[in-house]
Amino acid sequence: MAARKGCTPSQLALAWVHHQGKDVCPIPGTTKIENFNQNIGALSVKLTPEEMAELESFASEDVVKGDRYMNDFAT
Repeated sequence: MAARKGCTPSQLALAWVHHQGKDVCPIPGTTKIENFNQNIGALSVKLTPEEMAELESFASEDVVKGDRYMNDFAT
């Protein structure tokens, strides 16, 4: 979809977060100006409701499996 939209996969991911609602804002972190500029470019990626549904289908709840943390990290 990123290629179809003319953006990078990371821009597409940031655009998806940005389109979650007015009360949601992506906060990407970077130490390089080139990455910052690329992140800003995500604001120009517009997603239709159909594209949002397609992206959300990739991470549907029944697809995600396993524990959040390995047992080694349990406290």
